[in-house]
Amino acid sequence: MNLMSMMFLQATTNAGGATTGGGGMTFLIMMLLIFVVMWLFMIRPQQKRQKELVKFRNALQPGQKIITAGGIYGKIKEVKDNYVLVEVDNNVSIRIDKSMVMKDPTDLQQQA
Repeated sequence: MNLMSMMFLQATTNAGGATTGGGGMTFLIMMLLIFVVMWLFMIRPQQKRQKELVKFRNALQPGQKIITAGGIYGKIKEVKDNYVLVEVDNNVSIRIDKSMVMKDPTDLQQQA
């Protein structure tokens, strides 16, 4: 007998030699516990960050400083439904999709 089959036999028999039937329920409880832990530590915080980002993008106003997904720093000149016009230098403006606006640089200064 190899090691794997010995471990399998040991797991399916108790001290009296009879097979146990509770292994399926233990497996389900462990899987449920793993899912709950994943939800608490991974899925829930991501959903919270996503909601905050959508709220931030909907509250964009002219004159506000932003950072884009590409790392471009600028100041908003104009806000439309799907895009914002961002001034990156004197008399240099670029049009950026709202979904690419990532954060406010003043939030970075407050965290540091």
